[in-house]
Amino acid sequence: MASTTQLRLPQILRDTVVSLVRREGPDLTARQLAVLLISYLEDGPHTVRGLAARLGVAKPAITRALDRLEQFDLAQRRQDPRDRRSIVVARTSEGQMYLENLRELLDEAARQSTAPRAQAAARPEDRIAAG
Repeated sequence: MASTTQLRLPQILRDTVVSLVRREGPDLTARQLAVLLISYLEDGPHTVRGLAARLGVAKPAITRALDRLEQFDLAQRRQDPRDRRSIVVARTSEGQMYLENLRELLDEAARQSTAPRAQAAARPEDRIAAG
């Protein structure tokens, strides 16, 4: 039988993604979000080649994701001072704010998922899922 945490995680993810979609701001794909999260949460420096290997995708896919992140000022590409042939992903203040907002949305979704079942059942999407 699945643990309560295992049952809550998809709900937390759903509620967080729904909140991201509803709010104003960048609408990131899963790949773009993965690049952003790796770049901000894991020690760097992060290169296009390294991100491609980490995610198991081709370098052009990472380049396209970074193009979009740069459009939203969530990340920047800079020349690696240690190897001028390489480009590294740099963090931005806008990207840091996006990540902080994402944490708040995750926290809120987690709090909502621990609310009594009676409250959760009152939400239309939960009633539909319940059958």
